[in-house]
Amino acid sequence: MSDPFTPVLLSLPGSPTPTLAIEVLPHGLTIHRVIVQLNGMTHDIVVGPEDPKDHGSVKYTNTIIGRYSNRVPVGKHVVERNGITSSFEALPNESPKVSLHGGPEGFDFRVWQKLAQLDDATLFTKAEIQSIAARTDASAAIFSLTSPDGDQGYSGTLYLETLVVLLPPVKRDPSTVPQHELGSIVIVYRAKLLKTCAYIHCWQHWGFNLDASLQDGEETLKVLNHDLTIKASHIAELQSNFLPTGRYIPVAEADNSSGAHVHDNKRIGDLFPGTGYDDYYVLSPRSDLKLASPHRTPITEFSDALNLVNDILSVRNDPVLKLSSDKSGLAVEFDSNQAGLMFYTNNHTDAKGYRKKIHGGTGLQGDGYIPQSAAFIEFHEPLSAFLYPTSTSTDTLLTSDEIYNNYVRADIVVRPSEARE
Repeated sequence: MSDPFTPVLLSLPGSPTPTLAIEVLPHGLTIHRVIVQLNGMTHDIVVGPEDPKDHGSVKYTNTIIGRYSNRVPVGKHVVERNGITSSFEALPNESPKVSLHGGPEGFDFRVWQKLAQLDDATLFTKAEIQSIAARTDASAAIFSLTSPDGDQGYSGTLYLETLVVLLPPVKRDPSTVPQHELGSIVIVYRAKLLKTCAYIHCWQHWGFNLDASLQDGEETLKVLNHDLTIKASHIAELQSNFLPTGRYIPVAEADNSSGAHVHDNKRIGDLFPGTGYDDYYVLSPRSDLKLASPHRTPITEFSDALNLVNDILSVRNDPVLKLSSDKSGLAVEFDSNQAGLMFYTNNHTDAKGYRKKIHGGTGLQGDGYIPQSAAFIEFHEPLSAFLYPTSTSTDTLLTSDEIYNNYVRADIVVRPSEARE
């Protein structure tokens, strides 16, 4: 087995210094670096340790999350879908009553295998592999993992494949679109159960700081001066232990109607909640969808000719979230087929960890990031959706006669100069 901490480099072909490149670790399917070139300067826009091996002692930093995202009540849960009944035992790890991010050892600490060839994949169809291979201007890899029956208390053997694609910038008419693009990261998550019905809820737990590479003091180590737009209607009401109550509050009424959760190109530091952001946002209904990729596909429809990936790579919705910075001039625009997202401002980090050298750190333990140093953007279905379904989400259940399909797209763009004046 190869070293799980050796980065897999994906970069845009055709240039010795591409505008966008990423490093992916098989350990936890971790996005170790997102390298952006702008005006002769190199930026790494995700936080994390300098040495890839230090991800072995750092939790939930740019990794995949699974088998089930966010927080679930500890104990036995019985579910039914399509006439199939199953149960699982959520194991405690955050507290005696809370199972966080898949349990004591989730997918973030598993070693994923990079497939030697794209066509070795079994959860992507022949037509999809042909679409990926035809993109000679892109760079792609597929990683796989098998989670056995009973893993962390979850029922059913689950086989997963995750596609990571780097796409070139789309050239647009500057008279109609003032910003220009640097490239896009697309991640497509697929999974299949060998039998039974079970929970599946995977996503990337990545933390962005668009200014940290400027190394201009504490101001650039924090994201409080970043601007944020989230097209959301509600946030989840949480108990004191951060488990959901099942209720959702209109964003304008949340936090005593302070406006803290109305992110309409709002500076993150404005109306900043006392403990920081760690909230789930339900996206507003989207009437203008050009791409509506299903969460689940029946096995009977999963033929060689089926091609969901082509649309995911080529059809673009209007972004549901935009994170941008005046200081660096960078912005990231997101889209996903998920019903909402977590927004977390790295409130609980401390200097005992690690910080990348490009962010002004030494790379050594004890020289870590400070609170509010990252905007973690985590797209997934509502919290404990199998317990508290909403009208805009799925129940996050999967049966053995279905294929799980989830994607997130991050477009890296240069913010228009007039917006930074």
